[in-house]
Amino acid sequence: MALKTYNRLKSIRTLARELRKEATDSEKLLWVQLRNRQLSGYKIIRQHPLIYSSDYTGMHFFIADFYCHAKKSVIELDGLVHQERQEYDLFRDEVMAEKGFNILRIKNEELSDMEKVLAKIRLFLDSVSS
Repeated sequence: MALKTYNRLKSIRTLARELRKEATDSEKLLWVQLRNRQLSGYKIIRQHPLIYSSDYTGMHFFIADFYCHAKKSVIELDGLVHQERQEYDLFRDEVMAEKGFNILRIKNEELSDMEKVLAKIRLFLDSVSS
């Protein structure tokens, strides 16, 4: 692996680590319910980088709020900032779907009924073929 590629991967991982440290209240709230395989035994990790292409300009990636590798599934929490970046979110979802990722978007307001959100995530992950 070239040094430049290694350094880029390292910087992507560092960014993901920083995002984990600076999690939103909504992300923290949901993470308490998803961590340690608490949801039907699914291993879910947070702020996980997904590299979707690489070319002469560098690596192109997204960082998923939550990711289940076994189901190749992304769970995104949408807060107020997402109202202003709907076009970017649509682009993101299209690219991830083209790469075979399954995407579930949950609005922050939905977290007021955590049991309903957990049931929605469980149903989503159960419906995805491995």
